[in-house]
Amino acid sequence: MRKSHPLRRVVLATAATVSGIVLLLSLKPSSDPGSTQTAGAGASAQEAAQGGTGATVTGTMTGDAVQTQYGNVQVRITVVENKITKAEAVQAPKGGTSDQKTADAVPKLNAAVVATQSPNIDTVSGATYTSEAYKKSLQSAIDKANASAGSSQGSGSAQAAGAFTGDAVETQYGNVQVRITVAGGKITKSEAVQAPKGGTSDQKTADSVPKLNAAAVAAGTADIDSVSGATYTSEGYKKSLQSALDKAKAASGSAAGSSGSSGSDAGAAQAKTVTGEVQQTQYGPVQVRITVANGKITKAEAVQAPSGGTSSQKTELSVPKLNAAAVAAGSADIDSVSGATYTSDGYKKSLQSALDQAGG
Repeated sequence: MRKSHPLRRVVLATAATVSGIVLLLSLKPSSDPGSTQTAGAGASAQEAAQGGTGATVTGTMTGDAVQTQYGNVQVRITVVENKITKAEAVQAPKGGTSDQKTADAVPKLNAAVVATQSPNIDTVSGATYTSEAYKKSLQSAIDKANASAGSSQGSGSAQAAGAFTGDAVETQYGNVQVRITVAGGKITKSEAVQAPKGGTSDQKTADSVPKLNAAAVAAGTADIDSVSGATYTSEGYKKSLQSALDKAKAASGSAAGSSGSSGSDAGAAQAKTVTGEVQQTQYGPVQVRITVANGKITKAEAVQAPSGGTSSQKTELSVPKLNAAAVAAGSADIDSVSGATYTSDGYKKSLQSALDQAGG
């Protein structure tokens, strides 16, 4: 019989203890009770990157667009098995000196995110507004990653179904905005609800959009080829498509959370009120709230609309007509009110946003 050596047992026990500590530190980020609020946000991001929610996250998440006085900033991250492998700004200030500042700051911010796995990154000197907005949008994307992890943990095979409209993406030739229809976890239809128009843009849009629509359905993702001769439209299309896919993914998580309800609960028709996103117009913001019951719009109202001067009169004239049209049509496909084009367009965009949140 081989004798055991006390010294050897001590060495092995010490090694096991050290290994256990290292493993614990790698699974859960340390917390410091004296940390600042910014450090707390970093911990939240680190939780997503390290799987603190207990579920493995892989996918692309686009943060909310954050407005600055120089233009919007919006960040998209790619997460693979709980680690941020890529960060990019899908929107950033441009024009004049902003072009140079964006070109200098954004690559540094992208690299810092991947290196730190956190929104707790340094502001780039000379680009304070862009940096702060970048971090806010980044935190939003990380929050969506956390939500996705929680949804996937209890979702089973629940999948989103319905129509989802992506964010409008500005290009130098006009806005591009994509709406997709999802069924059975697949894109069954893709369309551009906004695209550049006027002059040569009409021909380029007519040529490129049908190709992009078909590619989106075929690929089932935003990873599609740009159409030659329509680069700006293609890039805007893909960004808006990704935004729509993100909304579909978020909706699948919501559906999963409610899938455990009883049959009687699921069949019960309940009215719910949903408020669309604020749409900026040159005369003021427009925001629509709808009440939905039995899958139909029962009430529509503008909680924000242009006011002051002639805008007040135009709002009083147009909004009641738009409200009635929304209820009658049950969709955002309604006519603009003559003499209130900007208000009407903002109303329809906010209405579509509310419908997307309502699940159709």
